[in-house]
Amino acid sequence: MAQTYEAADGPGRQGKHSDHPGELGAEDPIRLLAIREAPLSVDEVFAAVGDQAAGGTALFVGTVRNHDGGTDVARLGYSSHPSAEAELRRVAEKVVADHPVRALAAVHRVGDLEVGDLAVVVAVSCPHRAEAFDACRTLIDDLKHEVPIWKHQTFSDGTEEWVGV
Repeated sequence: MAQTYEAADGPGRQGKHSDHPGELGAEDPIRLLAIREAPLSVDEVFAAVGDQAAGGTALFVGTVRNHDGGTDVARLGYSSHPSAEAELRRVAEKVVADHPVRALAAVHRVGDLEVGDLAVVVAVSCPHRAEAFDACRTLIDDLKHEVPIWKHQTFSDGTEEWVGV
């Protein structure tokens, strides 16, 4: 079902973002959703959101950093609840419902990761750049807050911590 959105571009825009068929919502804008153990690919996610009607694409890449809270991180592991993919879909569907998304992709890694590894890659394409930035930020923020994926950090001093449990 095609969606239309109120114009927020200021003077000169009339009514809905539907003055060109390319500005209507895509048939199935959710192109890629996955939680996987294999290393992630920025190229795969970026390719998934390609759309000729999109004037803006925003991409976010989350990596394993070498510290947290002033303590050196040696490694970490992500684990997920069996409902995580369904929750990821729910989050993606809400982003699509709330923003003029042409295409959306989100992939999160689970398993053992090292410093520098990609932990999450999300991308959104929309008719305009501001919309893409807003939708991408909502996607990553809601993913981190609502999808049951937990991080187990091991610090260089041997201590450990669960995050998000």
